[in-house]
Amino acid sequence: MSAPLYQLKAEFFKTLGHPARIRVLELLSEREHAVAEMLPEVGIEPAHLSQQLAVLRRANLVVTRKQGSTVYYSLTSPHVVDLLRVARTILSGLLTNQAELLADLQSDSAKPQPPRPK
Repeated sequence: MSAPLYQLKAEFFKTLGHPARIRVLELLSEREHAVAEMLPEVGIEPAHLSQQLAVLRRANLVVTRKQGSTVYYSLTSPHVVDLLRVARTILSGLLTNQAELLADLQSDSAKPQPPRPK
């Protein structure tokens, strides 16, 4: 019996649950990259980047192409770009709502408060 779709989705989102993996996917959304090109952009040690790339490979989110001694990575699906764009839109909305709430709280705290009863 196969796993329910919600369980597969949870596993998929766990795969995305690391900042370095998200950054790699963002870079690969632009174009394919060699590991050496990604290192300064992701800002982690080479061994750690290799581990994160292996996770993305096992999840079939990225594929490799070797040219000489250089390994290039690219996305397996353009839908990953869409997913990252939707995530940005959702986060923008959440942060906008939080900013509005913060502004409301700050304006309330600036108003004179009635004296406290003794």
